[in-house]
Amino acid sequence: MVNGSTNPTANGNPSPQTNGHVSGNAQEHTPHNPRRQPFSSVGDYLSNISNFKVRGFCAFYIHGAIVITNGFTRSLRAHYEKENNLPMAKILTHVRCHMDDARIAVETGGATDWQTIDKVDGLDIVIGTSPQLMEHSHGKSIDYIREKALEVISFVKSKGLEVRFSTEDSFRSDLVDLLNIYSAVDKIGVNRVGIADTIGVADPRQVYDLVRTLRGCVRADIETHMHNDTGCSIANSVCALQAGATHVDTSVLGIGERNGITPLGGFVARMLTFDRDYVKSKYDLTMLKPLEDLVANAVEVNIPFNNYVTGFCAFTHKAGIHAKAILANPTTYEIIDPKDFGMSRYVHFASRLTGWNAIKSRVSQLGLEMTDSQIKQCTTRIKAMADVRHLAIEDTDAIINAFYENLYSEKGVEKPLLDDLTAAEKNKLAQKVAELSREPEAQQLDHVVDQQTDVIASNGVNGHAAVNGINGETTTAT
Repeated sequence: MVNGSTNPTANGNPSPQTNGHVSGNAQEHTPHNPRRQPFSSVGDYLSNISNFKVRGFCAFYIHGAIVITNGFTRSLRAHYEKENNLPMAKILTHVRCHMDDARIAVETGGATDWQTIDKVDGLDIVIGTSPQLMEHSHGKSIDYIREKALEVISFVKSKGLEVRFSTEDSFRSDLVDLLNIYSAVDKIGVNRVGIADTIGVADPRQVYDLVRTLRGCVRADIETHMHNDTGCSIANSVCALQAGATHVDTSVLGIGERNGITPLGGFVARMLTFDRDYVKSKYDLTMLKPLEDLVANAVEVNIPFNNYVTGFCAFTHKAGIHAKAILANPTTYEIIDPKDFGMSRYVHFASRLTGWNAIKSRVSQLGLEMTDSQIKQCTTRIKAMADVRHLAIEDTDAIINAFYENLYSEKGVEKPLLDDLTAAEKNKLAQKVAELSREPEAQQLDHVVDQQTDVIASNGVNGHAAVNGINGETTTAT
């Protein structure tokens, strides 16, 4: 029982006086997968990092999906199940905590003049509980909300349907009010309770604290809905799972109100680093790119160049210090294997930042033979040319081929690196080549990088163990 003149809100701020009674029983949870990564945090028995469900788009899921919709035709369901050779798990409809909405949702389904609508498998019930929403949105009191929630949930359950109850703007709501309502709906058998960071105000620690507290008060599953107004939606979703949540709301490309909610791709990529085997067994990761392309085309937006996993820069390596290591062992600068998502990496070599190892790889791809010393000279000219003009891949290949031909030319006349260079560009190129040749610090850095990544390549170990080897440390198996 919690009583007092001032109670904290879910985000730790004081709120107006509220009296409430909190009761409930902790749910038993099986321990999460004990397999550890070197960068993982210490787990505990409540964490669901290796046992979670994602709510979102159907085609991505190997074992079916929970689809939130206001109407789904039987023909569409049949088409989906036929095309994907798996059953669509559930169709849930999102409604206000109001008996009129609940009745309409429950009665939805059957034949109409133009289509046949599937009956829903359950209802997602939501109502605002923050002082702001209670005053300016629906105008109802906490006592009214609790009683109405019990009424609507009892009605839905009497129809044999699944039901989730969620507060809206949870992190600006009074903590005692939240726990009071959640405990009440849990007692009558709600399947799932939801926490919503409706305005994106919460930070990971606040999320962990609230979910962990709620986990001790209800038996039901816990669902989270995190908005991304302040850039914390993925981190907040992960922390919710670590605290004992079981479900995470996502959307393709994070599309939603304002800055949207937890993006499906970014969230799954983050979870992949915790338990790769679990995620790959549950989700068809190769569907992410076509799924995002489908949605982007439908809503007429471009996928950001730096989008999680599928942006065209996601697995692009440009800096010379990165390229050398990536070519030796990709785990040095990639925590995610692009092949898991049907993607491929690209070592960008047509820039001022390129390194000689990237050029060496390209020389090999072109079927040419040069010594390391010759490749370094060629790299200097490519870097210099990149300061003179923008280079495409074709330009870089032309420079490599011209440099190679000049090495073995019997006429004694050098072929221009690019045929269309103006006199001013030729002069600038000569200056840049001379400047780069006088950069001992850069040359020394290249030498150090070569030594370090040679350790990685020779030992054939992953990136984390390689760092220890470079630093002269030893790794003991545990």
